[in-house]
Amino acid sequence: MATEAPQRSYRAPCPGCGAPVAFRSAQSTHAVCAYCQSTVVRDGETLSRIGKMAELFDDHSPMQLLASGSWNGQGFTLIGRLQYKYREGTWTEWHALLSDGTSAWLSDDNGAYVFTRPLNSPRELPTAERFRVGGTTAINGKTFSVASNETVSLISAQGELPHLPTLGQEFAVVDLRSAEGDVLSVDYGPTLCGGPPALSMGRSVLLEDLKLSGLRDESAKEEKGQEFSCPNCGAAVTVTLASTKSITCASCHSLIDLSQGVGAQLAHAIQDEPVAPLIPLGSQGTLQGVNWQVVGFQNRLGTEAGDDESFGWNEYLLFNQKRGFCFLVDSQQGWSLVKPATGAPVMADSKGQSASYLGTSYALKDSYRAQTTYVAGEFYWRVERGQITQNRDFANGANLLSLEQTPSEAVWSSGSMIDSSLVANAFNLKSKVADFGRADVAPFSADNSLRLRSILIVLVLVLVLVALLSRCSSSCDPAYENCSSSSYGARSSGGSYGGYSGGGGHK
Repeated sequence: MATEAPQRSYRAPCPGCGAPVAFRSAQSTHAVCAYCQSTVVRDGETLSRIGKMAELFDDHSPMQLLASGSWNGQGFTLIGRLQYKYREGTWTEWHALLSDGTSAWLSDDNGAYVFTRPLNSPRELPTAERFRVGGTTAINGKTFSVASNETVSLISAQGELPHLPTLGQEFAVVDLRSAEGDVLSVDYGPTLCGGPPALSMGRSVLLEDLKLSGLRDESAKEEKGQEFSCPNCGAAVTVTLASTKSITCASCHSLIDLSQGVGAQLAHAIQDEPVAPLIPLGSQGTLQGVNWQVVGFQNRLGTEAGDDESFGWNEYLLFNQKRGFCFLVDSQQGWSLVKPATGAPVMADSKGQSASYLGTSYALKDSYRAQTTYVAGEFYWRVERGQITQNRDFANGANLLSLEQTPSEAVWSSGSMIDSSLVANAFNLKSKVADFGRADVAPFSADNSLRLRSILIVLVLVLVLVALLSRCSSSCDPAYENCSSSSYGARSSGGSYGGYSGGGGHK
């Protein structure tokens, strides 16, 4: 439970409507009136109205103003929030007033949380354009990897704030990650009046670790799903998650872009030859002690450099209100459960043949280009059919590590293999447990010559079989394959370990 801040709070009438506007923090210079949404700036004991704030976007977050908790042994209270948008989605920054009177930020990016505090800027920082996604840089003597470099803008704000970017004005935000799990945000916000970028640094947190109280009442959030007509066939489409940026029509399978809102002109892409998920959308199951709901499904193809054939796998997007999103991956190698990593694994050499993360070394298994070929359900980022990422998969026994990179984001995911029967039982599909069976994966040992010979023999037989089948048959099973790709084939090492977060690059 947060304790009272030592400084005296200040209250004055709103210049717009006369309602009381309170300032609990001496560091707060701006506030948004809860009654008329006037944007108020504080100068000493004088309040001035400088405009009106847009309505809040309902992100279905369990947090709200005046919720309190504990972080690093110190109490805090949430007294304001900023809502941002960027090319792929939205995220929220909560202004936290600590019990010693200082400020911190709790970032809420689609269920992933990072607690940060302001950090003094070095004398000189590169311009945003100098930060190359996937590259490394040193700030205050510490090495970081560049996780994302995005152009963002403020869409709404609430409560009291130490700074307030101009509504709708674009600026750059660069997110950096260290091998130890530190998250450093470089904010080139337009309110800095030509000064250096603002820095904040922290680490990822789980909501239960913050011991929060005063959260939104679950029973008060039983909103009906927003409904609109499919722009392709006119059928009713219901949006369940407020953070959804892409959704598919259940009638014609069109992929619909909701990044500009339901009221905007909706762009859509027609998807033919649908792929049937083995786990139905909407299913709920418990994996690793967490209850997940299946909200999205992707079929993806991978192609290695110099290889004419492609290999395929499926990804299920899972959602839990307090844990956010994770990915259940179904590949030829088996099933795995992975989540975007907050920290930045370190490549052990310039060729990227190995990587280390949290004291564990991983060997490179595959490097390939991945393409999204079919989509179903809802996604918190803007999914596009044909979306391309550059992937690298690493493994240490059953522990997995994956890097997916686009020009604006480099997303690491970590997780582990899980038994196929556990997946079937978790989602109450015991009658179909045979359909979940995949090739078992065991840690590879170069010293085990018998196993090596066995693998080589099996590999040769598989290649011969694939060659024979390709000559005599061109059929495929649409339940598990995207039959529109003539180059789809088997691959003994197959599959991706990670899911593309498309929004996890922010704190």
